[in-house]
Amino acid sequence: MTEADRIFERFPVFIREYIYSHSWESLRAVQIEAARTILETDRHLLLTSSTASGKTEAAFFPILTSLSEMPATGISVLYIAPLKSLINDQFARMEELLEESGIPVTHWHGDVAQSRKKKLLAHPEGILQITPESLEAMLINRSNDIPRLFSDLRFIVLDEIHTLTGSDRGNQILCQLARLERLIGHSPRRVGLSATVGDPNRTAEWLCAGTDRGVDVPLFKEEKIRWRLGLEHFFIQNPNFDQTVLAVSGEKSARALMDAGYEYLYECVRQKKSLVFSNSREETEYVCATLRQIAAKRNDPDVFLIHHGNLSASLREEAELKMKNDEVFAVTCATVTMELGIDIGRLERILQMDSPNSVSSFLQRLGRSGRRGQPPEMMMVFREEEPLPNAPLPQLIPWGLIRAIAIVQLYIEERFVEPPSRKKEPLSLLFHQTLSMLASCGELSAAALAERMLSLSPFSAVSKETYRALLVSMLNHDFLEMTEEKGLIVGLAGERLLNSFKFYAVFNDSEDFTVRCESEELGTITTPPPVGDRFALAGRVWEVLELDAARRLVFVKGVEGKMEVSWPGEYGEIHTRILERMRRVLQEDTVYPYLKGNAVRRLEMARRVAKNAGMNERPFVYLGGYTWCLFPWLGTRSFRTLRKMIGAVSAEFGISGMDFEGCNYMTFRMEHGSGEALFRRLLQSYGAPDATPLSLVSPKELPVFEKYDEYIPAELLRHAYAVDRLNLPEAVERIKELLDILEM
Repeated sequence: MTEADRIFERFPVFIREYIYSHSWESLRAVQIEAARTILETDRHLLLTSSTASGKTEAAFFPILTSLSEMPATGISVLYIAPLKSLINDQFARMEELLEESGIPVTHWHGDVAQSRKKKLLAHPEGILQITPESLEAMLINRSNDIPRLFSDLRFIVLDEIHTLTGSDRGNQILCQLARLERLIGHSPRRVGLSATVGDPNRTAEWLCAGTDRGVDVPLFKEEKIRWRLGLEHFFIQNPNFDQTVLAVSGEKSARALMDAGYEYLYECVRQKKSLVFSNSREETEYVCATLRQIAAKRNDPDVFLIHHGNLSASLREEAELKMKNDEVFAVTCATVTMELGIDIGRLERILQMDSPNSVSSFLQRLGRSGRRGQPPEMMMVFREEEPLPNAPLPQLIPWGLIRAIAIVQLYIEERFVEPPSRKKEPLSLLFHQTLSMLASCGELSAAALAERMLSLSPFSAVSKETYRALLVSMLNHDFLEMTEEKGLIVGLAGERLLNSFKFYAVFNDSEDFTVRCESEELGTITTPPPVGDRFALAGRVWEVLELDAARRLVFVKGVEGKMEVSWPGEYGEIHTRILERMRRVLQEDTVYPYLKGNAVRRLEMARRVAKNAGMNERPFVYLGGYTWCLFPWLGTRSFRTLRKMIGAVSAEFGISGMDFEGCNYMTFRMEHGSGEALFRRLLQSYGAPDATPLSLVSPKELPVFEKYDEYIPAELLRHAYAVDRLNLPEAVERIKELLDILEM
């Protein structure tokens, strides 16, 4: 009997029937390895196989087998996912299997009816699918009920784990799991799922943090890459973004309606069930509106949907359901909300506007297509203003196109995926969890509170002195209060935070206004325009009819055309390996087979510019007058560090007017000195073994990034910024390399 046969025979009848009914000829390697760990060991499990490889089934076949062999009392499986849409979708394709198992599944998040939640609270059983925010609310508001609900919890499944490691939201989950385990008195086994883990060992360490179990990380033979991939480039023909007036006035101006890049995009998705990804909600809105505009001009049907976090739940669900329905033809414009593991059926093609920021994001988006035996298919479309002849050197390089090529090549050549990062001082989360802990368990002495908080794995690097300073500040600002018995409880300011449902989330949110058109809720915007003005949302343009500031409501009517809209937010970090590979893209003469004609010509043009300007040989390029351009080829953190290092000696070298785009390059005026002298000075100041990044942070700087940073003492924020957002060692090493090049 083979290993696969032995595992198959152990599965209960309802799982075997499910496998037969889906015509699976054999168990996959991922399913065999998952079953071996879950059924034959007591270890945690990290499954890191490719998209659409059956990870969910691989995890739940043995979990359900274990539960059928030894039925549980209470909730037996806790499934945590980062998106409501993922929770809504994840078990739909296994509905038949779960129905036959007799094990119920309950969804629990903000869009789920209270009646379903009350049913679970009255009769806790089966599988509970929940978001981190809803689990936080449960720990705060139902802490006394946690032992009853989870007394026999066996497994905790963390889906899309690559989105959690190193983030405040992921660390929030680790805190929640530790608190949950304290309340129920035992440590359930953890199962992590992801298709794009950059460093399995570091991810495994994160998964098992705070427990005494090891983690099995099965490794599978790398499959041969089978992609249909194309990159095409266009210069923007029409720079007029606000075309509402033209459309309303009835003008059918080709200048207003035609754009080669968008027309190409339209042809790519025409008659194909597709997802169109953009890197921001703003661009997603504009792309959707443009595709609808082109369809109207051609008298084609409007098949375009939109999906991002500021849309109403009903609009997001409409897009999800239509994309899953094989009988409905639709094209959805989306952000990261459609990047994760929602099964959207027979998707024919992925479109990506501009370059993703990471290899991980590229693989996740590519993996949305190509299911059910077909290779993944993606087109990337790049649009840029055509540089003027007198444009500065760095503006002659198509950075998005170069980054996309680097990302593709890194994975093809090395299977590189960004490793997870780790925050050493997540002070915003520490503030949040301090309030949450006291709200759930009541009064604690300062010593007991510190013992509980600093024993949580995300805070293992936080010193007692730092936490003491945070507690003193929270007391001084009424977030905490000291009782007559010298215990700590939540203060009045802390109560105000806790009384808002927004407290449960640790990511930044804004005080958004809800937008309504008659009875339909459309979504939210951050800054509403005045009555009579217009804005974009849900891929359409709306005119403000009424603004109810007290209730934070905006009433609108629809109008023709398209406009821009903006939301606050960051675009994520870029890894140094991507920048280094971008340098090679400009240096080498490789003809990449996935580049289309325009992209080939644009790359050739960029390579000629780089060669003629000396970018390939020298990192420090003279632009004329006192102006210089530096190409350090560093990722976000190290690039930020280098900027600060140069800023610290700016007076000495007469440096002013520093400008930069992302982490591609920096330009500045330098009135005296040379690149060689500058780099030597930087090494003298920061190359010593005892140099610290804190010396680069100004005493007046207030680096507020995370949700609760505004409540953290400034000196603590500066220290956290230095250790978690700067990378001095890598910046110093790069300066040494650049200096060697200059001295050649």
